[in-house]
Amino acid sequence: MEKRLSDSVADDIMSMIAIEKRFLPGDKLPNENELSEELNISRTTLREAIRILVTNSVLEIRRGKGTYVKEDIDLSIMESFDTLTDVKVNAKDLYEMRLIFEPEAAYYATIRASEAELKRILDYGMQIEQKIKRNEDRTAVEQKFHKSIVKATHNEFMEKLMPVIYQAIDKGVILSEKKELAIKDTINDHNMIIEFMKNRNPEGAKSAMKIHILHAMNELGIE
Repeated sequence: MEKRLSDSVADDIMSMIAIEKRFLPGDKLPNENELSEELNISRTTLREAIRILVTNSVLEIRRGKGTYVKEDIDLSIMESFDTLTDVKVNAKDLYEMRLIFEPEAAYYATIRASEAELKRILDYGMQIEQKIKRNEDRTAVEQKFHKSIVKATHNEFMEKLMPVIYQAIDKGVILSEKKELAIKDTINDHNMIIEFMKNRNPEGAKSAMKIHILHAMNELGIE
């Protein structure tokens, strides 16, 4: 399963480059400690993920300087990551998409997640709660929470849909910041999803995810 985790971390770094545009061709990646902490993984797993991306001509290691995004990165790799982000859709359509997609993802993730993947999901859930309590922006962690659930399905096509889901999470967080109820529900809902996943109860996780998205739709006034 550890191999799977390194593959999934390689995807995380790839989406930072291709989707989030955090690192551009020629940019240096943060140091090992920072990046492994941000991605909530061991440095061994991070090194393995970097090795995968070096093999795929996405990253290069410059001796004594660090890890860089290749200057001449293959644009076709980038384009395949970008296709879904071009879809400009409204909040209602995005949330409908989440409603169809994420409860099933939670179901399969509960059955298939390795212990390491499960730990990541639980950690992100706790981070979201802390950010809400400290009144800090939780968009990035919220994305990681949902993304780590989808990753744990071990279904690469589900992962390809994540950029669209991101848009819905962004919109939801922005719209819900002014609403106390939405925030309280978010904490309760996440705890419910996590509890079912910890107990390896796929039907429970599926229902909890559905309730979570319906709550969000209701509070954001999306019919």
